[in-house]
Amino acid sequence: MEFSFWYLGLAAAFGLFMAWGIGANDVANAMATSVGAKALTIKQAIIVAAVFEFAGAFLAGGQVTSTIRKGIIDATAINGNPELLVYGMLAALLAAGIWLLVASKNGWPVSTTHSIVGAIVGFAAVGIGVESVHWSKVATIAASWVVSPLLSGFLAFFIFMSVQKLILSKKDPLKYAKKYVPFYIFFVGFILALVTLLKGLKHIGLDLSFGEAVIIAGVCGLITMAIGAFAIKRIKIDPDEDSDFRFTNVEKIFGILMIFTACGMAFAHGSNDVANAVGPVAAIVSIVKTGAVAQKSELATWILLLGGIGIVLGLATYGWRVMATVGKKITELTPSRGFAAELAAASTVVIASGTGIPVSTTHTLVGAVLGVGIARGIGAINLRVVRNIMLSWIVTLPAGGILAILFFFLLKGMFYNGPAI
Repeated sequence: MEFSFWYLGLAAAFGLFMAWGIGANDVANAMATSVGAKALTIKQAIIVAAVFEFAGAFLAGGQVTSTIRKGIIDATAINGNPELLVYGMLAALLAAGIWLLVASKNGWPVSTTHSIVGAIVGFAAVGIGVESVHWSKVATIAASWVVSPLLSGFLAFFIFMSVQKLILSKKDPLKYAKKYVPFYIFFVGFILALVTLLKGLKHIGLDLSFGEAVIIAGVCGLITMAIGAFAIKRIKIDPDEDSDFRFTNVEKIFGILMIFTACGMAFAHGSNDVANAVGPVAAIVSIVKTGAVAQKSELATWILLLGGIGIVLGLATYGWRVMATVGKKITELTPSRGFAAELAAASTVVIASGTGIPVSTTHTLVGAVLGVGIARGIGAINLRVVRNIMLSWIVTLPAGGILAILFFFLLKGMFYNGPAI
């Protein structure tokens, strides 16, 4: 294929840029609650997220990638001109990356899934034809953007209510925190290990039965629980600190728990959102290799590696801007509240990643934070901030689509010589 070197070079560069945008913007969804609840400093959050975001992207990122790559566009519409899909995917990566740069600079927590899906639908509808878009698939993905915040909000509400009932409402909350928090830690380790084993690792050749996965996940949960219990025993309890706020020492224990849920949320986020960067890159590489549009293409290790590196770079450079919005401005977070939000969001995202549904991590975490806020009463939520966040979500789709259309025609004008390849 003519210009193959250029296509691969631009795919790697734009894919890295898009992954950078994911790290810069969506890292807030993994780490903002931990920073907002003062369980982690920003520096600690960046280190924790760098490790687990990369692990999630590299180990469990393959399942969702296929959904983004082959589900939205009808490949038969461009069988004669596969280069059109190359231009479209390059345009989508560049458009979504630029929008994420703008949003991150302004501290807006927008959806990277919205950005890339809007961009792909935009170039396909205008550049190829409206009939080339699988609108039923787009509708399913759009429905998940509504379902995911509702589900995570529902889970967060009940997780926080369980914390209140089992621990915070007791006469001696510290005693019950020491008793029950290790079980919450077990649940974090168990659910992340289970979904990763069942779905995420299939692309590297590990295919376990459900029973085997449950046993291994149970062992992972027990190991996580033991580490958590050891960390809780090392906490210095000072009864005098409870004089101003009754739950000061209890929140110290939840601070330990939040480190575990932060790791889980970062892993979940990396596994789900890496698809937004590596999906289009995988499609381009497949076309350059075969000269045809394939419904399925092999996901090379270097592509996942590219996505993981980009996410970490974005997180380390610009991630702090969006952290402030989600972690501090929606509702006041303590470690116990932040834990409920993170566990609910991580569970929703990992399950979605395992089933191949590209949910928005932004919607999921904002929904979970709102769920915790509602559990405390509607007055605990800053509705103005929530309104601004939702407005930025609405703008994201058309912004991605319009930019992608412009870049598509620019790339087509630069490289396309006609129907023959």
